[in-house]
Amino acid sequence: MDPHPKAPTILVIDDAEIRYSLSRVLSSRGYQVSEAASGEQGIALVKKGPFPDLIYLDIRMTGMSGLEALQHIRSANPKQLVILMTAFGTAQTAIEAMKFGALDYVMKPFDPQRVLTLAENALKTHADLRAVGEYKPTINTEDYKEGIVGSSPVMQEVFKVIGQVTASDVTVMITGESGTGKELVARSIWKHSHRAGKPFIAVNCAAIPDNLIESELFGHEKGSFTGATGQRMGKFELCDGGTIFLDEIGDMALATQTKILRVLQQGEIQRVGGTETIRVDVRIIAATNKDLEYIVKTKAFREDLYYRLNVVRIRMPPLRERIEDIPQIVDFCVQNLVKQRKARTSGVSPEAMAVLTRHLWPGNVRELENVVYRSAVIAQGDAILVKDLPVEIRGSAGESNSPFALTLDSALDFVAERLGAAEQPILEEFERGIVKRVLVTCQGDEAAAAKKLGLTKAALRKRL
Repeated sequence: MDPHPKAPTILVIDDAEIRYSLSRVLSSRGYQVSEAASGEQGIALVKKGPFPDLIYLDIRMTGMSGLEALQHIRSANPKQLVILMTAFGTAQTAIEAMKFGALDYVMKPFDPQRVLTLAENALKTHADLRAVGEYKPTINTEDYKEGIVGSSPVMQEVFKVIGQVTASDVTVMITGESGTGKELVARSIWKHSHRAGKPFIAVNCAAIPDNLIESELFGHEKGSFTGATGQRMGKFELCDGGTIFLDEIGDMALATQTKILRVLQQGEIQRVGGTETIRVDVRIIAATNKDLEYIVKTKAFREDLYYRLNVVRIRMPPLRERIEDIPQIVDFCVQNLVKQRKARTSGVSPEAMAVLTRHLWPGNVRELENVVYRSAVIAQGDAILVKDLPVEIRGSAGESNSPFALTLDSALDFVAERLGAAEQPILEEFERGIVKRVLVTCQGDEAAAAKKLGLTKAALRKRL
């Protein structure tokens, strides 16, 4: 380690009076300050190099404007951190500043402590981005074209069942919480089946009103109800020869359930208001996030239809049961965002990944994807840092003075209380959870994880 580390460099671009004030404030903290009297001069200094660690740039100067100078500076060094200074805190100023890549902006007349805090935070961001280094993704998105990402034991079981059911036309019931990827599994079954050349149609039964669902599924004849100005084919006719995915089947009305049963038993439908029987050859895959067995007991779901649909069951595990898959899912999301040009950020810092891994994810993969998207858009460098994560996700990360900051004792109290309320033995659940988390921390290296856990590699494998 260098015994005399180089002081961070800060370039101030403004008129003489502000340059003098800022230089005094920043130099008092040991920062190495250089100055430029105009946007043009500042751009020349950046292009000449070396790049400063941080730039304070006035938004209104003689000659080139601060926003124009910002664009030229970011063009010369896309990673350059710039804080704009302005006497006009309008909405347009803030929007334009962030749009063109400013890290932040400070109002004039400025508070010296605010200037120093911004500099400290900016330089920490600079250091964090450098610490990420050359980010190495854990997966190649080309290997996951179907969008189902994960190599955990529970997901391997899902993949096995998908493989087993694709060779036949067996009806499949997919269960699991919202956001676990039930439609992705249904599409995967269709893609690998002999029906792949025919349509796949997904219908969300919970999103269509009861008085319209039958028309949506089976079509209607002209004049069969108010607004039926012509004959219309339903999803089953349109999907003839293909696969129909009935999502949230537990929300379907009993009258519609009866007609679905007829399709399964006889391969026949009738349009609403019609008398003609139409033959259809459709494979049905159903899904629900509800306890279908309970709904059957309450007579809100037909028992005979339940048995017809539940020939093969695929249970999609919630994300909290496969936390070892989180780094892979995050990488998949980030790489796809870059490919789709929705974000330029291509990596995730280890600290941010640790925060993402700790979160319980009540919204499952859908929530995780949303968080990665939001964070990648906000991120101002090549990697998502902890500060880029939504506040509700990062919580007290890095905030030791937060009332929500965890100590080891408070964390264990929470775990004991939460596991004590469950039916499973506490030690068994705790061991499973801690082993998974250590494996994630060690990036899947079983030898390193075993050493950290105080186990032999054989003992760890037995537990896995």
